[in-house]
Amino acid sequence: MPAGQRRAIIGPNGAGKTTFFNCLTGVLRPTSGRILLFGADVTRMPEYRRARLGVGRTYQISNVFLGLTVLENVALAVHGTSRLKWMVHRSVDRLSDTREQALGELDKVGLAHRRDVVVRALSYGERRQLELALAMASRPRVLLLDEPTAGLAPAERQRVSELIADIPRAVTVILIEHDMSVVMGLADEVTVLHRGKVMLDGPPEVIQGNAEVREVYLGRR
Repeated sequence: MPAGQRRAIIGPNGAGKTTFFNCLTGVLRPTSGRILLFGADVTRMPEYRRARLGVGRTYQISNVFLGLTVLENVALAVHGTSRLKWMVHRSVDRLSDTREQALGELDKVGLAHRRDVVVRALSYGERRQLELALAMASRPRVLLLDEPTAGLAPAERQRVSELIADIPRAVTVILIEHDMSVVMGLADEVTVLHRGKVMLDGPPEVIQGNAEVREVYLGRR
């Protein structure tokens, strides 16, 4: 797929969407075929090396440190990409570059004013915003978003959708999403998975208007 593209992966439960993400990131190894990333074969490459190449990800279930503050969560993500990451006995306050970059990522997702709040006190929508900041803190070239708006109220869904839309086009975004209004608003192209296979590829309006897709996923009118 072209660099900078926004592609949505849709399909019924059990279609293989998250399994596909797990293969892309190295959590699972495919039983056949190859995975090419930036022109290189990464099929047998471990997760941490793929992350180092520029693969970022969020998860279906919120995956943050609940007992740390918002700023501490992002500072850890930033520090993990730094050459100083093995210096574990220094306070974040002494790592001025790390702190400034973390604050910058929080500002982008609208959480700078919540930087000193312990994460367990955040709303679910705010945790989703924080996860975006964590993912972007690693400066990915490809960002995989697994159901980023799932479980959100309409206003929160709108906010997260706007944050995704604001991600620079230098970053390729692939998202798994069930809400077709989100898909229509964000995706350049849509891939429909069904029973582990690609059923259809195309622009959102073509996918939405396809009778077979409506039958197996969107529901017949």
